Formats: sequence, C-alpha cells, structure tokens
Amino acid sequence: MTDVNVDVVVIGGGPVGVTALALLGRAGLTAVGVERDVQVWPTARAVHFDGETFRTLQSLGVAERFAEATLPMSSFHIENEEREVLVSVPTGQFGTQAWHDDLTFHQPDIEVLLREVVEELPGVELRRGTTVLYVRNEGPGVEVAVRESDGAESVIRARWAIAADGARSPSRQALGIECEKLGEDAQWLVADGILEEGPGLSSDMIFLGHHTRPALWIRLPGKRVRMEFMLMPGDDPEELATPAGVARISHGVLPTDKFTADRLAIYTFRGRIARQWRAGNIFLAGDAAHQAPPLFGQGLCAGIRDVANLVWKLSAVQRRAADESLLDTYENERMPHARFWVEQATRAAGFMQTTDAEVAKQRDAFIRANPAASAPVSPALGPGLHEGGTDERAGRLAIQPILSDGVRLDDMVGSRFLVATTHEIYSAIPAPAREQLEDNDDIVVLFDPAKVGQILAATGAQAVIVRPDRYILGLGDTPEALERLISSIPSLGRDVPAPL
Repeated sequence: MTDVNVDVVVIGGGPVGVTALALLGRAGLTAVGVERDVQVWPTARAVHFDGETFRTLQSLGVAERFAEATLPMSSFHIENEEREVLVSVPTGQFGTQAWHDDLTFHQPDIEVLLREVVEELPGVELRRGTTVLYVRNEGPGVEVAVRESDGAESVIRARWAIAADGARSPSRQALGIECEKLGEDAQWLVADGILEEGPGLSSDMIFLGHHTRPALWIRLPGKRVRMEFMLMPGDDPEELATPAGVARISHGVLPTDKFTADRLAIYTFRGRIARQWRAGNIFLAGDAAHQAPPLFGQGLCAGIRDVANLVWKLSAVQRRAADESLLDTYENERMPHARFWVEQATRAAGFMQTTDAEVAKQRDAFIRANPAASAPVSPALGPGLHEGGTDERAGRLAIQPILSDGVRLDDMVGSRFLVATTHEIYSAIPAPAREQLEDNDDIVVLFDPAKVGQILAATGAQAVIVRPDRYILGLGDTPEALERLISSIPSLGRDVPAPL
C-alpha cells in the first residue's frame, strides 16, 4: 500500500480512537485510524455515558442517533449484606449538560454508530485489519509503520499521533512510559447477556456491597443486563464462568432458563495512571493513559474527555490559530482530572468490595452518615489554558442551556470559543477589541439574555469565556476583565509561525 501523509494518525479503533477520528474530521483535519481487528468487538466492555460525554457526541451532529441506542438510568443504589439500601440516588433527570446525567448502552451498538460517523466525514478513514509495526517520532512529526491484512506494508506519516490502543498499549510500551499503580487489583467475573421474562433487580444500577461476595447489577437497553461478581478465595474460575455458576452466585437473578450470556469472562479491575501522556508528537489517550475500577462508570467517559480536550488544540495549532505550546496543556489539564476519578474509584473499591464483615459494618455506617460521598463531583482541570489558579470557577465544565425553542446552545456555538456576556459590558469594551472578536471565525459572541442568561447565572459572573471543549477559560464582571480575558484566547493577538 502506498505511504500516506495526514495531520494525525490514530492508533486504536475502539470507541476512544474512533471518537478522536470523528472529532478530527469535524474539525477539518486529515487523519487515518488503524485497528487490528476487522470487525467491531462483539461483546460489551464499557456500558456507561455521563452527560458530558453525550455532549461530546452531540458535537458530532448525531446525538439523536446515539440517544436511540442508550437507556437513561432512572435509579442507582447501594445495598449491604442484609439487603439494606444504604443510599439511593435518582438518576433519570436531565442534567446541566442538556442530556441525561447517566445513560447505559451496549458498546458494540455505539461502536457501529461511531464508525458510521467516520465513514460520512471527509478527510478521515479507519483502516481495519491493520497491525502497527512501530510508531516513532521522526523529525517534526511521527511515522507509523503498518501491515495490512493482505501482508502489504506501508508508512503513515503525520504531524501527530494519538495512541488510544488500550490498557496494554503497545505504543505506550514502545515509548518506555511506565504506569503508576493505584489501589489493589481484584479479579471479577463479568456476565453480559439477555434476560428474558425476568425483572432482574429493582434499580437500574445496584452495587451489592455483600462482604460474602461483592457484586454489581446494571440494566442496559432492551433486555440486556450486566452483572459483575468479585472472585473469592476458593473459587473455581472455570466453574464460575458457566451459566450454572452465574445462576448460583447471582442467587437466581440470572437463572439458566432465562439468562443467555454473550460473555462470561474474568477481568482484573485495576487503577493505573501513565506517568506521562506525551512523548514528542505522540499523545496517549483513553485506557492507554489511565484505567480505573468501574465503580463510577468513568473509564470511557474519561477517554472521550481526553480526545475532546486534545483535538480542538491540535486543530488550533494546525490552522496556526495557536502556538505549539498549547499542546503542552493536554497532559497538564487532563492527568489530574483523570487521576481524581481513578483515585475515587480505587478508594471506593477498597471499601465497597471488602470481604471483612467488621469493615463492612464500618463502611455501612459511613455511607449512612455521608450519603453524598457515593456520588463525587467532577473536579476542575489541572493547570492549563484557564484561570483556575485565580478563580475556582474557571477550569470547570460549563453548563449547556436548552433554549426556549428547544435548541441546545452547543449547536449554535459549534466547536468555537464562546464569549457570553451582557450587552452593557460588551458595548463598553474598546471598539478594536470588539472588532477582533467579530472578525474571528474561532469565536462566537452572545449577549442575548435568552441565550446566555443561564450560563451567567450559573457562574455568578457578568462575562464568561467557554472553550471549544466546553470548559471555562475565565470569568469577569467588568469591561476591563472581559478585555483581559479576551487576550487569553489563543487566536487573538498572536502571529503564529508556520511549522518547520
């Protein structure tokens, strides 16, 4: 096959890699994705989206198609060995992202939709049945040597590479990047399949904090369900991973005559953070950069946050709307955010999957006294392109209002910076500053209260600048503060040199 030259090569065709391809295509960059397997992986791995993740899918212009393949969660609770409900959380409401806060899905269905999006976009393609031979930094860019299923070899040359090639990440290993271990690893049996004529359990998601065998129940779209069971001392893994074994340890929730398994597999749940996420022009994303036990369903969500953060920055640099140094903010911003969720999940795993009856009693008492601890609040980004160091409201995810005509605000703004303010403040900044904003295709200015009133009210500010990835760059209350914030937008007031 002939060698090719593109802006970005994406290694890995799972949901994070294909989302990256789709975002790159929507941003107008050229990209090639490479994936070893020809077909979509037939069984589920991730099963949960949050509202922020769905907001990223919205930016691809196909949110309604994805909505049809998901199930909004209506409830979540934690119970102990005595079947006491320790905490119950309603989850069916629309959240601040203009989508349901929690949704479940069957991953193969989502992957098919993502690949369809890529096929519809110009300038990007996913090469399936393609094995990566090596990836390396070469001059001002990268080279990725590949072998196709017919044995033909070629080299893909790009300015950047995104390695989204999974928890074992050959790319990460080839770059010599080690991972930090958080918490203790644990082996769990995962049972996915169809439950016929059975109600299963009452809630859409239940953590069964049974010290005799911790487990998790999740209801998926249609008749699909998932249960996960911690392996205990003395277990025979081969016996457990059978329909009869699952029926026994589920205490009849998944009986052999009603539950048909797609997958019965034993996995090691672990917490890991790669010690660096960038090597030259190669960036790690998704499980290649971080892995967490599935306590809060943030694994895939975190991976999609990675590429949403990275792609708009690659686009800005490629278009010379920002200096190359903007890419340094990817690891700085995303690593602490991802670490928060890995730490939360490993900490929760430590006490939720205890097999000590006395420790379980202490855990139960803590949860009763601190029910909010079961639902951590997402943190701000790490240091980067925002003013979080001086204003704690910056560096956090902005809300997305649904306007009176039913339009979600992102659909009006697109993948651009949003300057949201009042007419009084906007008209008071110097005319040259207004002209800069109005002449810049990377920026949308809105001061109609019907469009931005909710954002201003939510932040308590008179002026807010929101980045293309929907995180807040900065806030202010005066024309002077807005003018200063405007100067932080990378595409303003800079003469960016062409790459060498």
